[in-house]
Amino acid sequence: MRNNTHQEMVSFIWNICNLLRGPYKRNEYRKVILPLTVLRRFDCILSNTKVAVLKEYENIKGKSQNYIDFQLTSITGVPFYNLSKLDMQKLLNDPNNLAQNLVSYINGFSANISEIMERFSFDDEIVKMNEKDLLYKVIKEFSQKVDLSPDKVDNINMGYIFEELIRIGAEQSNEEAGEHFTPREVIKLMVNLLLSPENEMKLTDKIVKIYDPACGTGGMLSVANEYIKELNKTAETHLYGQDWNDEAWALCRADTLIKGQNADNIKLGCTFREDGFKDERFDYMLANPPFGVSWKQQEKFINDEAEQLKYDGRFGAGTPRVNDGSLLFLQHMISKMTPYKPQEKLDGSRIGIVFNGSPMFTGDADGGESNIRKWIIEENDLLEAIIALPDQLFYNTGISTYIWILSNKKDEKRKGKVQLIDSREFYKKMDKSLGNKRKMIPDGEKGTNDYITAITKVYDNFLHDEIVTVTNDSGTYVRAVSKIFDNIDFGYNKITVERPLRLNFCVNTERIESLKENSIFKNIAVSKKKDVIERLRDEEQGIMRQNELIEFLTQFGDFTLEKLYKDRKVFLMELRKSDKKKDIRLNANELKAIVESLSEKDETAEICTNAKGEKEADSDLRDTENVPLKQDIDEYLKKEVLPHVPDAWIDYSKTKVGYEISLTRQFYVYTPPRSIDDIDREIIIIEKELFELLGTRGQE
Repeated sequence: MRNNTHQEMVSFIWNICNLLRGPYKRNEYRKVILPLTVLRRFDCILSNTKVAVLKEYENIKGKSQNYIDFQLTSITGVPFYNLSKLDMQKLLNDPNNLAQNLVSYINGFSANISEIMERFSFDDEIVKMNEKDLLYKVIKEFSQKVDLSPDKVDNINMGYIFEELIRIGAEQSNEEAGEHFTPREVIKLMVNLLLSPENEMKLTDKIVKIYDPACGTGGMLSVANEYIKELNKTAETHLYGQDWNDEAWALCRADTLIKGQNADNIKLGCTFREDGFKDERFDYMLANPPFGVSWKQQEKFINDEAEQLKYDGRFGAGTPRVNDGSLLFLQHMISKMTPYKPQEKLDGSRIGIVFNGSPMFTGDADGGESNIRKWIIEENDLLEAIIALPDQLFYNTGISTYIWILSNKKDEKRKGKVQLIDSREFYKKMDKSLGNKRKMIPDGEKGTNDYITAITKVYDNFLHDEIVTVTNDSGTYVRAVSKIFDNIDFGYNKITVERPLRLNFCVNTERIESLKENSIFKNIAVSKKKDVIERLRDEEQGIMRQNELIEFLTQFGDFTLEKLYKDRKVFLMELRKSDKKKDIRLNANELKAIVESLSEKDETAEICTNAKGEKEADSDLRDTENVPLKQDIDEYLKKEVLPHVPDAWIDYSKTKVGYEISLTRQFYVYTPPRSIDDIDREIIIIEKELFELLGTRGQE
């Protein structure tokens, strides 16, 4: 467990920021504090072997880099070294050349450390601090007053220190925090949900591989590792992560080195384009991918993989809208699951991922998102639970968020089922807001309710309509917080309900004018011939044809009486009869223009039919309905549609299957409107207060 020394060290280190005030804003402090903490830790670790490393290097200069790395790391006992004769204390001996010497010292580290410092862009901060006459003061504080030697601060406490500094830095740069920082209580809840059913975790010599494809600064990996160690001190954990933000990657990689993990398992780059772990499979995966982020830049790469590899690749189930790549991250993680084959000692995998609401319901039936949900829920039975979290939990957004838990080794009771948990009221308001973060999920510390354990217990109980009493700053609530559904409950048939086309026809002045504006009719007098003379001749003939048609129609039937036809068949029969008699010879386009212009929708007219005698649908009256898969479509039509529109029918050829999850609807609690008497009483009170206020001002 943690001790008090790590918190004291964090406070001391962060207080060095007081030296930066003025030239640096609060949200910029981390650009100095974090890389210098990393540098000081490495400096302290290497101090005892510094002389031996430099001596050995003199003997092996000119050898292969691999040989040099092996020899020198054998001396340091850690996977890095430094070849500079300087250290942070000696840098102070030459104040006039401090900036130059500091850069030289950093460049003296082995390549794995130099790359981390490069991604911090720390050279820029060295120049800035030097120009503002701050560099000497800051380096002096770190080198003389911050002792991060392993005998004073072990790897576990150093991890705590670094993690806390990352958290504070993220909080003070609120706009960026949500990109690569997840509140600790959310991570702790996710890890609890992932590990609570894992009885085998207590086995000795357990090897555990944990992966985060959008790892940011590594908070999820750190907490997962910490929790697993609490469950099983003998477990051998291996952390894997990838991120394309340079600073976040540098922090995560440094943290991994500080904790004694393999830093090569932290990859830099876009997870979609440069999968850093193509052939790896993992036991546990956690992620908080950016909400609603476009994948336009990776679109061609992702679509090519989806089309060429299909289910042998990562995106065989489909692709979502290009403006939100959340479900791409989830598919990527699913592709990394270890198969569940106990006879082959393959233990399967569990996934926890944070989403906003969109992945639950966006997308039409048979579309990208819907097909992905169907593939996850119905075809593979991977989704165990979705937990609705309180809003205002994250630093850069106040929107509602949800944890999805997936597993390919469901307990027997969970097979074919999905649990929805409503934990939106499980919160405590923070004493001080941090950006958009105004709430937290308390974990029992400092006398608070332990809502992390409470939510985990609801998940473990796996009960439908479990009633829980929840108390937060807004009051006490007694409500159902858990519901159990069959996988198929989230599926629906999107049916197309058609109604017949009914038209009347009339030849009158208004409809003749409509014909003149018809695009097909206008094109009769349009020629595309390049030759001017031929084009003019064609256009003249076209105008003559237009006039001929209008004259024909005004003589059709009795124009002055404006005869109304309520049966298209009768109208067309008489039109063709007159056409033949007058030898007008209407072509298909002309007939189409006439029918379009001389018709009008009429509910009292006869139903229009095609050549086969089948009813034609009116596209303006077309509607769609979502019918649950468990419900018979014909019964739905009979009960829900025909009583209102008796002439409707379903076009089964257009039926599509969709999947969506509406958690809010499932937990909706009806709140009756306020009574008229209550509203009247309140109005009277407000009026009285208003009159008293006006009277007081009048006296003034």
